[in-house]
Formats: sequence, structure tokens, C-alpha cells
Amino acid sequence: MNPAALRPVALAGLAFCVLMMAVALGLEHIGGFEPCPLCIFQRVAVITAGVIFAIAAIHNPGGKAGAGIYGVLGLAAVGTGAFIAGRHVWLQSLPADQVPSCGPGLDYMMDVLPMRDVIAMVLNSSGECAEIDFTFLGLSLPAWTLVGFVILAFVPLRMLWLAVKR
Repeated sequence: MNPAALRPVALAGLAFCVLMMAVALGLEHIGGFEPCPLCIFQRVAVITAGVIFAIAAIHNPGGKAGAGIYGVLGLAAVGTGAFIAGRHVWLQSLPADQVPSCGPGLDYMMDVLPMRDVIAMVLNSSGECAEIDFTFLGLSLPAWTLVGFVILAFVPLRMLWLAVKR
């Protein structure tokens, strides 16, 4: 594999992750939207993918294995983010009487519970995440984040394609 072939792909993925985080932080700090626990988990997935793409760009492996490993890791991060965003969109689509209870705040849970329990509680009882604060072109912020993850998935898929192609 041409060693230079992976770097532009990884840099494109990193740039898209930076754009996604810039929008999220702009909406929080300029728009005044407080992120719910699922939003925070989606941000972690974006940052994780961005770190993987940054390391891939710096390392720029020349072999199939390197591109494959970065592709699988990137796809895992992006897939996790897409799953969380999909769960968030699903919660927002529930009728009000079917929305799960809110539960304690994320900061409190992080202080007193093991991470495994925090993740389970956020995914299973995030009623506050069901609120739709803002829409753009008919889609809520989590729906746009899901769209972002779907677009971002092309980066690790391209990395995997580069690994398989040679």
C-alpha cells in the first residue's frame, strides 16, 4: 500500500470530527444548549474517533495490517457513536407516557457508580434526553449527529478498503 494513501483519509476523518465537536461546543457555549448524558456519550465517541484518526495520520502505516487496525478501531468508535445517537433519536420519538424516568444526574452517577453501571443507566433511563430543544430542517440535534456519524463511517470503511485492496 502506498504509505501516503492512509494519511489523507485519516486527516479527513480528523477534520470531520473537529467540525462535529466545534458545532457541539458552539451550540453549548454560544447557543446555550446544555448537553444531556447521551449527548456527552456521543461527544466521547466523536473524540475517540478523532484520536484514532489523528494517530493513524501520524503513524501512517504502510502495510495492510496498520490500515486494517485503524479502520476497525475507527469503525468501532463511529459505530458506537451511531448506536448512541440512534438510541437518542429513538427516545425522542417515544410518546410522553413511554419515556423512561430521568434518573440521577451524570455527574452524580460518575462519582458514585462504576463506569459499567453509569453506561447502563444512561442508556436505559435517560428521560431528560427525550426532550427536543432544537430542530434544523426538521431534524433534532441527535438526528443530525446520527447523520454525522453515518458520513464519518466512510472514513474507517475507506481505511478498511485500502487495507483489503492491496
